[in-house]
Amino acid sequence: MSAHYQIFHDTSYHYDSPVSLAQQLAHLWPRECTWQRCTERQLQISPEPTVRRDELDVFGNPLTRLAFERPHDQLQVNARLTVEVLTRPVLDFNRSPPWELTRDALSYSSRPMPADLLEACRYRFQSPYVHLKRSFVEFSQSCFAPAQPLLLGVQALMQKIFSEFTFDAEATQVATPLVEVLERRRGVCQDFAHLMLACVRSRGLAARYVSGYLLTQPPPGQPRLIGADASHAWVSVFCPVLGWVDFDPTNNVQPALEHITLAWGRDFSDVSPLRGVILGGGSHDPEVRVTVMPLD
Repeated sequence: MSAHYQIFHDTSYHYDSPVSLAQQLAHLWPRECTWQRCTERQLQISPEPTVRRDELDVFGNPLTRLAFERPHDQLQVNARLTVEVLTRPVLDFNRSPPWELTRDALSYSSRPMPADLLEACRYRFQSPYVHLKRSFVEFSQSCFAPAQPLLLGVQALMQKIFSEFTFDAEATQVATPLVEVLERRRGVCQDFAHLMLACVRSRGLAARYVSGYLLTQPPPGQPRLIGADASHAWVSVFCPVLGWVDFDPTNNVQPALEHITLAWGRDFSDVSPLRGVILGGGSHDPEVRVTVMPLD
């Protein structure tokens, strides 16, 4: 079973004064995975960049580098994608090892590490938006009883965040500290993903931030609105037996056919859809419109 989607991701910048030079990094191509494939992709850019280079970043995500060396007072970047998402296998979380054994396996020692464990270790540590603190261990204490199977503990943590936190688009900004999110119990998908990462990594486990899109359903009888969707974020946790397993704390589900994976990294700073540096421009705020249209 599979699902097919057409995705429009439109970003507009309108500057108060001309920008003389700019460099941008774009994570707008979906990552190739065993559970999805991108069958069509276009990137429309205005003005035309002086330099464009497509490559992979250090995490293996498709990355587009853009340079603008002529003055411009606006920037438009439109991604047009067609993606097929495949059914993922059903996993038995009881087969996952106790979380303490996983923590110990990910700890550095004198013995050689298998390649998958070594790769997972890069997602164990503090990152720009995910700080490791005792408060995150305490918050998740009830989820990780002694000898609890790793993925059952992570599932319990996902459910705890979902039940104790309120989705509030006005409560936070990108740079809102996680300790404030924890205290106020409010935020958006990015905050909940970062919080879950902090809880898992603070226990010495490996987890990565996943950015992507989520198919949202319009109210019964209402048409799907263009630009009404948004980018989404969730978490993937490393299990030595079952590999990387995804969890969506915002919706208390395991990502399936409605989740389209874009990129993954340590946190949002590694995979933001479009970021860069400019010379000039004055104050400006991007306008972002995302549409996910099912093709079936």
